[in-house]
Amino acid sequence: MSPDNTSLSGQMQHVAQRIDTTLSHLFEAEKAKGAAPRLVDAMAYSTLNGGKRVRAFLVVATAAMLLENQDINPKANMPESNNQTGLWQVAAAYECLHAYSLIHDDLPAMDDAATRRGRPACHLAFDEATAILAGDALQSLAFQLLAAPSTHPDPQIRAALVINLAEAAGDAGMAGGQMFDLEAENRTLDHQETAIMQAMKTGALITSSVLAGGQYAGAEADIMIPLSDYGEAIGQAFQIADDLLDAEGDETIVGKPLGQDNWRGKSTLVAHLGLDGARLEAKNQVDRARQALAQISAKNPSWQADLDSMAQYIITRNA
Repeated sequence: MSPDNTSLSGQMQHVAQRIDTTLSHLFEAEKAKGAAPRLVDAMAYSTLNGGKRVRAFLVVATAAMLLENQDINPKANMPESNNQTGLWQVAAAYECLHAYSLIHDDLPAMDDAATRRGRPACHLAFDEATAILAGDALQSLAFQLLAAPSTHPDPQIRAALVINLAEAAGDAGMAGGQMFDLEAENRTLDHQETAIMQAMKTGALITSSVLAGGQYAGAEADIMIPLSDYGEAIGQAFQIADDLLDAEGDETIVGKPLGQDNWRGKSTLVAHLGLDGARLEAKNQVDRARQALAQISAKNPSWQADLDSMAQYIITRNA
């Protein structure tokens, strides 16, 4: 199958709009329960800020590809009649977890970034203490969503979703990768160490989002294995694309300060391979992802085609 980025762009936009609506409703509900308004405002500020919703899209598209006789329509009004509310809660959980990681990454103790997606970082728009708490609360909300009975009728699937995200976000995943990244400012990682660090820091959550879609759909092991391969490959490609943007992107489009990797002395595959070598490695990972995806017999081929296009989009995006 050949990538169709026009179709993908439309579906990504529909999913992003639906996720924004889901998140807005969640934050309104949190305030209604008596949550601290300033804290919820900081959570909403950092989550409803124009992100592309790549992780949410991967959750939805993977589940939709595998579910038979299900009409997963991102444009449907809420609440929906097709009993897929739970899938959007899973996708929203990934966006909450991702937003938490960005809030904490931007803190002075981490990357000390002033802007995120063209706006002041959360700790500057509010204050550092509020930003830390907003990140903490978003992480808690992510697991609350996955564990909620409304997310899926099968408690074993809900438990599997929680374990999947916890492993991706924890010391052997995103948090551990961030630790290695901070340590790399004081010592040079070799090529293999850099690839491992990036697979943990960025790739783990992307792979997890693909697996979550498979778990939600009740996929068996013979499907989960190529899904894992697909997720790992696009996760690696995504981080290489980020490093390339940091080296040669347009700051006004990317929406955050660029050149930070070089300034902070961070280990990246661009530093190890050079620009051309990094582009080639990213392409190789895209090829690997598409080969893995092609092994899956899809119930809904149009969503499989969108996932195929997503692999190419990962390395051609400009932000």
